[in-house]
Amino acid sequence: MPTELPYAADAEESLSFDELEVLRLQYQKELSQGHVTVQTKFNYAWGLVKSPMREHQAEGVRLLQEIYRAEPARRRECLYYLALGHYKMGNYEEARRFNALLLDKEPSNLQAQSLASLIDQRVTREGYIGMAIVGGVAALSTLALATIIRRASRK
Repeated sequence: MPTELPYAADAEESLSFDELEVLRLQYQKELSQGHVTVQTKFNYAWGLVKSPMREHQAEGVRLLQEIYRAEPARRRECLYYLALGHYKMGNYEEARRFNALLLDKEPSNLQAQSLASLIDQRVTREGYIGMAIVGGVAALSTLALATIIRRASRK
């Protein structure tokens, strides 16, 4: 009997402006003191990825990539949020790649399984939209060509 996967709620939920501001202020404070802890950087990146604003998401992904490269012990926890950030920005192949890395390490991670399903659904939906656009353009081109041929044959 198939079971429902827990929804990757982070894909839809955002932090409030005030919550994100607390994380930003902590990050800025440590940055001005010359040393940002990995946890503060991760918390701020996490909040940015959850934002509905694309520029915040991009900054969050950038910070997570820095952590991923510099802190091997923290890579696993970065993978889900890197996948989520890319998903929210519409970079589905990158999202799929990071999520697959996480699922390789944790095949039973239900949140990553749910995110994989969301990614696949979005790719399928956008594929259908793309096919509809191409089909519409082809139909309009055919009509335009038929009109030109009809006019040319009347002369």
